[in-house]
Amino acid sequence: MTDFQLRFIIIFFVYGLAFFSMGLAMIIEVGRSPLLAEGRILRPLAVFGLLHGTHEWMEIFILELHWVNVEIPLYWSWIRLVLLAVSFVSLIAYGVQVLRPPEQLAAMDAWVGSGFLALYAAVVVLVGTVFWQDMSEWISRSDILARYILAVPGAILAGLALFSQANQARLKNRQALFLSLRVAALGFLFYGVTQIFVSEDLFFPANRLNSTTFLDVTGIPVQLVRAFMAAIITTSLIKASQIVENERQAQFLRAQDERLEALERVQVELEKREDLRRELLRNIVIAQEEERTRISRELHDELAQTLTGFSLDLATLKMRCAGKEFVTSAVERLQDLSRQMSQGLHRLVHDLRPAQLDDLGLVPALQHLIEDIRERANIEIDVDISGESSRMDPLVETVLYRVTQETLTNIIRHAQTKRATLNLEFQAEQIVLQIRDFGVGFNTETLESLPTRLGIAGMRERVRSVDGQFKLESEPGKGTHIKVFVPCPHPQDIPEGEN
Repeated sequence: MTDFQLRFIIIFFVYGLAFFSMGLAMIIEVGRSPLLAEGRILRPLAVFGLLHGTHEWMEIFILELHWVNVEIPLYWSWIRLVLLAVSFVSLIAYGVQVLRPPEQLAAMDAWVGSGFLALYAAVVVLVGTVFWQDMSEWISRSDILARYILAVPGAILAGLALFSQANQARLKNRQALFLSLRVAALGFLFYGVTQIFVSEDLFFPANRLNSTTFLDVTGIPVQLVRAFMAAIITTSLIKASQIVENERQAQFLRAQDERLEALERVQVELEKREDLRRELLRNIVIAQEEERTRISRELHDELAQTLTGFSLDLATLKMRCAGKEFVTSAVERLQDLSRQMSQGLHRLVHDLRPAQLDDLGLVPALQHLIEDIRERANIEIDVDISGESSRMDPLVETVLYRVTQETLTNIIRHAQTKRATLNLEFQAEQIVLQIRDFGVGFNTETLESLPTRLGIAGMRERVRSVDGQFKLESEPGKGTHIKVFVPCPHPQDIPEGEN
């Protein structure tokens, strides 16, 4: 292979590589947000790059076979010619899409491209049928006509289209994109001019302006100029693609920043709402306990006194009716009912607001509660209290007492067990309450369908009202374990037993 042939191979390879790379870049750009252009506009430009790059590489292959005197299949030359023609038609379609008025139908793009292709085919058939003798003339002159009829207007339209897009970028103050598109537009215009210099032939203007004349005048082959223009066009369009990618990244970062700011605002609002909800729940718990205390006091002060007077009157009646067996029997039954009412009232008053909780503190109140449950429900409860106990915020004491009361009630009603444990640990910064039963347990995933769901939800909300954590663990056949963690950084050092 001679140096001349090697140089031509390199030129055609670079020529094809440049446009093929441009096609790939435009394909990538089609799938992105339309900061450079809409995807439908860039598709014809991508098709041109891919087809024209493939055409140049195919021409290398055909030239190499020709130089080594290998017979070239005729259909290869026709395939190369089709690639050349369709690539330039795609370039025409691109230019028309950008330059046509927006109110015109998009179908006009395809019609214009098809019209140019039809015109080219008609000229080839008419002229070839009349003047051309053999198939080699058909192929070589069809190549020349493709450049006159399709390549020159296609490259000029593409250049004007890129100028139009560059001006739009300048109006939007996108100076870097404007410069890149402007260079690509100039590259296409010069590239269109080079298409005038075709292979030398007998008819005008191929007999005057041809690649041989260009080489004689300039000393360089026109294919080198085309390759140089292709490199400029591709470099400029890839740079434009990089510019818009940087703009996309900037937009993405701005959107991310705005999203983070919005999330922070939402987070602040949620925290405010959570603080408000916690404060509201705290006030509800306080109001509920105050109301329980008031009702408990009224029941104790009024109804208990009434029952006491009723019992005294029954005792007096029994004494006066001594010897009257029927009356005495009735009075004794009334006295039994009175004692039952007194006991029920005492239990009700204690459940509403145990006096031990206010007078003695959490530990004595829990011990009294557990003793009462042991007697009433015949259930064994192992109690372990560790750490240095002290009087705390009354609300914290109330929450821990109510959680214990509700949990033990659930064990009696639903756990189907006679054994449970209670651990209360006073730590430096928190109080840990753990209650475990050894009953039937349940699946925590089906908690919403259980009858105890409201009680558990109430316990959880009570614990949250004092900034605590409520955890529930349970498995079928393995019992239930409840853990409560309540912060207590500044306990009130009031000795137990003092009010």
